[in-house]
Amino acid sequence: MREIYLDNSATTRVSDRVAQIVYHVMTQQYGNPSSLHRKGIEAEKIMRKARETIAHALGVKPSEVYFTSGGTESNNLAIKGTAYSMRRMGNHLITTSVEHPSVLDTFKQLEKEGFCVTYLGVNKEGFIELDELQKALRKDTILVSIMYVNNEVGSIQPVEEAADHIHRNKNTIFHVDAVQALGKIPLVPALKGIDMLSISGHKIYGPKGIGALFVRENVKLYPIFNGGGQERGIRSGTENVPGIAGFGAAVEDAMNSLFEWRRTMEELKNRLCRRILEEIPDTVLNGPRGDYSRALEKNSLSSDAEGFSASINVHDAAPHILNISFLGVRGEILLHSLESHGIYVSTGSACSSNKSGKSHVLSAMGKTAEEIDGAIRFSLSPFLTLEDIDYTVEILKKEVAEIRKFVRR
Repeated sequence: MREIYLDNSATTRVSDRVAQIVYHVMTQQYGNPSSLHRKGIEAEKIMRKARETIAHALGVKPSEVYFTSGGTESNNLAIKGTAYSMRRMGNHLITTSVEHPSVLDTFKQLEKEGFCVTYLGVNKEGFIELDELQKALRKDTILVSIMYVNNEVGSIQPVEEAADHIHRNKNTIFHVDAVQALGKIPLVPALKGIDMLSISGHKIYGPKGIGALFVRENVKLYPIFNGGGQERGIRSGTENVPGIAGFGAAVEDAMNSLFEWRRTMEELKNRLCRRILEEIPDTVLNGPRGDYSRALEKNSLSSDAEGFSASINVHDAAPHILNISFLGVRGEILLHSLESHGIYVSTGSACSSNKSGKSHVLSAMGKTAEEIDGAIRFSLSPFLTLEDIDYTVEILKKEVAEIRKFVRR
């Protein structure tokens, strides 16, 4: 069966090059980097090279990069580590209502421990309002955490502008969850105003179980693990050297191909969005509208228009995430219908897909119950083709029509 994987925001296939590197390290250079013999020194050199590669990609110092087990741990370490280390300076924290569960649940836990948390709302396209952020900042605000790219709808938050507001407070630390941004959009310009940044390997064709946290050198974290003092005392535990080697290679590949991959995914996303909105009735785009949606509202496009010019506003929307509601259709039913044709999509965040209840992201954006119930997230990769997209749309048209016909009986 033809296989079209459109769930790349949940995880990605490990690239062949990365897999070979991980296998080699696991079987040949398997030493513990804390050991003093040659095998240990080899492992330490592998870690050093990967750390330097990641630091170069972020435009930071290698000493500011700490390896973790993934995005969830990076987020927990950044948020809890800052809250605990700076509690004597303040008790107020700020985040948004559309964060990943690894952020939201961490803040909810801190609330139980006595911290005061402000949750910023978002507008109908999933963006925070900078005026609301400015009003929420207080003298006792010690931490603000805002995700760079939303994992459900692809909204790119204005982190550079947010940093300007946040750093007017002398003692406020700014953390950014960039798990869905790495390898998709340039990070270096915005990173100048960010104090901590979380990234993960398995979203960029690297292995699962490895991530990193950038921590600016003047930021002090309270460790959340006790143990052997690895990662300069910030993250104890024997390092995942094969994962680190693979992560470094995946970051290197992503940075070398960033603009080419981005252009490809923008083209794929534009094609997928345009065809769904034009050819399948009662569909709603969730997230940044882009020029294509505005043009469709004015009825200025035709499906056979030569040289389709309307496209994603790359400053607002990530190139790889598209969230669309199919009204009158349950997203879970459509997901399994597509799966029967070898097409893999999701109904939201993979980290919360097994929980009951509706999407907190779409709810915060003011979406109706019907829109939330019928939402499908398509997340792209640069290794897909336009033919894959066209095949997906043709199957979608048939399956959506069939499900609606059945529901209306």
